[in-house]
Formats: sequence, C-alpha cells, structure tokens
Amino acid sequence: MRPTQSEPGAGAASAAWELLLPAVAAPARTRGRSLQAALREAVRSGRLAPGARLPSSRDLAADLGVSRGLVTEAYEQLTAEGYLRSGRGSGTWVGAAVRAAPPRAHDLAPRAPGARADFVPGTPDLALFPRTAWAAAQRGVLAELPHQELGYPDPRGLPRLRTALAELLARRRGVVADPERIVVVSGVAQATTLLGFALHARGLRSVGVEDPGSPQHDTLYAAAGVEAVPVPVDEEGLALEPLRASGVRAVVTTPAHQFPTGIAYSARRRAALLDWARSVDGIVLEDDYDGDFRYDRAPVGALQGLDPDRVAYTGSVSKSLAPGLRLGWLLVPRSWTDDVVERKRTMDLGHPALDQALFARFLERGDYDRQLRRCQRAYRERRDALAAALDTHFPGSRVSGIAAGLHVIATLPQRYGPEERFLARVAAAGVAVRPLSAYAHARGEDAGAKEIRLVLGYAHVPPARIAEGVRLMAQAATG
Repeated sequence: MRPTQSEPGAGAASAAWELLLPAVAAPARTRGRSLQAALREAVRSGRLAPGARLPSSRDLAADLGVSRGLVTEAYEQLTAEGYLRSGRGSGTWVGAAVRAAPPRAHDLAPRAPGARADFVPGTPDLALFPRTAWAAAQRGVLAELPHQELGYPDPRGLPRLRTALAELLARRRGVVADPERIVVVSGVAQATTLLGFALHARGLRSVGVEDPGSPQHDTLYAAAGVEAVPVPVDEEGLALEPLRASGVRAVVTTPAHQFPTGIAYSARRRAALLDWARSVDGIVLEDDYDGDFRYDRAPVGALQGLDPDRVAYTGSVSKSLAPGLRLGWLLVPRSWTDDVVERKRTMDLGHPALDQALFARFLERGDYDRQLRRCQRAYRERRDALAAALDTHFPGSRVSGIAAGLHVIATLPQRYGPEERFLARVAAAGVAVRPLSAYAHARGEDAGAKEIRLVLGYAHVPPARIAEGVRLMAQAATG
C-alpha cells in the first residue's frame, strides 16, 4: 500500500494490508470471497478505523499481487454493504458508522460454577451418554434415510419413531399407547406449553400443580395464559379436598415418583384422582419424568394406563440420555389430539427429522433399553452411597421417599439448624444444595421448620465425590 502519512488512517491502512495477505493466498476460485471477508473483518475489528482512506484499487492490487478487478469488486461489494464509502475522484474510505465486531456470546446454561460439590437435583450423569452407540445409529440413519424424510415432517413426529415409542411406553410403563396420539416434542417443557395452550383454547384459565413441586410449571403455564394453582401433597399424593376446593379442572401430577418429596401415589389416591377428573369433566397431566428408575422393585405403571381418555402423559430422554437432546413425547387423550397437533404445527412445524430417525433406530435396536439398565445400575449405587455418607457424617439423619429417581429427601437433625444458617455455611464451603422449601409454591409456616430438609441430587455425582461432598457439608455445618 502507498498511503502517505498525511492521509487520515494511513498507518491503520498499512497495518491492515497484512491481514489481507492470507486471503489472496486462497485458491483462485475463492480468492475474491476471501479478500472481501478479510477486508470486512478488518473494518469490523477496528484495524481499519472509521474514516480511514484506502489505497486506490490499482495500488492495492499491485501490493497484493492480484488483478485490479478483484480489488475493484471487493471495494464495490463492501461499499454496497455500507462498510466502505466512495465518491467519484475522491477515493475509497472506511464508513463512519461501522460497528466493531460483537462481543463473544455468554453461556446462560444452568450450572453451579465453582462448586466443590454439586447436589442440585435434576441432572443425570452426562458421562454415561452412549456416544459409541449414538454415533453408530447416526451413521446408520444418514446411510438409509430416504431423501423425502428430510422434508417438513408430520407435526406429530415421524411414524417410525411414534411406532417405536408406542411399543416402548406400553412395554415399560403400562401406557395405552396409540401412535396416532403421540406427539414428539422438545422435552417436557414444550409438552407442558402445548398442553397449556390447549387448556387456554378450551376456556380453562387455571391448572392445579403439586405443592411442593416443580417451579417451572408456574412460568410455563403462565406463558400460555394459564394460572398455576398450588394444591398440597400429602403422604399418599395430591390432596383431594384442596383439589376439589380449588375449582380447577386440570391438574399436573408426578404419580410414579412425586417431585420433590419422592413418594409414589397410593393406589387409592390414583383411583380417587381419576374419579375427580371424571366428575369435573377434567384432565390429569402426568409428568413421568423418571418413571424408569425404580431400584427396589418394578416401577409402578403410569396413571395413564388406567384412563387414557382422562390423562395426558409426557416424558423425555432428559434423565436417561441427556437434557441437551431436547427430545420427548406427549400422549394426549383422543379428544385433545387435534388441538395439540395443530398447536405443535404452528409452533415449530415439527421436531427435527434427523433426530427423530436417529432415536427411532436407537429404540429399535435395543440400545435405549441397554442405556436404561446401565443408568439404573449406576444411579442405584450412587443413591446407596449418598445414604451411607449421610449416615456417617450426619448421625440421626433420615432419607425419605421411595428408592427411585435421581434425588432423595434428606432430613437432618435440629442440631444442625437453623436452616438459613446451615445453607449459608454450606454455600460458603462450595457445596451446592437446595432445601425442600425452595420447591414450595405456597409459602406457609412449616411444622418441621426446625429440621433441615434437603433435596439432594446424586445421579451426576460419582460415589467417591458423593462421600467427599457430604463430608464437606458436615464440616461446614459443624465448623
């Protein structure tokens, strides 16, 4: 380049020349695009400052050893995009209003940064993800998938996957599974939102939710214009009298393993809940979030199997494979199917076809059953390790809830309280935990407030780290 030092931005332009050298070394067929991209990036990054004058196309072409036409085309393209400006006889300049390159994106994924031990519930062991089997399924799908399957899918999901899911759910969870009423969704969160819109479309503006229960239900249903009404849970399940008094005609439940208390609904309460739904012409929304993970006996079958016309059933691979896959299913009563499918269509035109075909193959070849068995062995071992560590480091503590799922309720003796001070000390020691009170919708005076009740997730923590984490927690509580 040959700008004189009296020209504005001459030094910057000279320095920017070095940024263009790799571009002109590109293959001839891509050299023009590479030059444009390098020049564009020099402007965005500030190496070519706003107002800097560029060399003539003849001079820059000579310095770079390329044709003048290549430089002229680059100048014209970037002028059209607003990065450069030019005038007849006055040369080419960097535009005055060009912004610098945007900052790097931040990661808002929910994690416990810097924790020495993390017992926050809800996450499986992502190291157990079956990468080899998943990669094999992916290669098989890419080799065999017909071209037409890459078009817009049925909003319910690929027939192949819905058929495989129907077989799985009937076999493992006792669900009455009609493939025509299964909708493949982006996890339970999307299933919840779809059901919320379906409720709203039918004039229902409120839905009962378990208390304590998942805090996500409030925001997900609110997004659909439906209010979440807390209904207390007792030792058998959702309390029927408060449910009747609430006036709702729809209710969300986790009957196989209530979140977070860990109880399983009794047979009597399950029957009574369905009687209630029939009496109010209502619907029960069953979230079977970890129904496959029972360690002391066969899992209790899904509530949906008792009355498929009154229960909408949903589940996902978030606890068995990985939540990042965003893959789940929703099985709706016959009279609700059209409303839900149409809402799914308008929301996203259907779940990604490649992901569906991959999971279908994973199911058909028995890989998913093998993954469930692998997780069951690992999570049972970790639950036992957590119970033993609590017994060792917190004498007199109690673990409640059925032997299932990915978390336990641990009740610690009063001497470790009060809860607020305990939580502050544990957090200062770098141990991430959640109290049971964090999952309560209705904030009232707890009869057991003097005791510390924790919801401890263990699935994502290896046994040795479980023992170390509980030791750290005890050390912080007594220090």
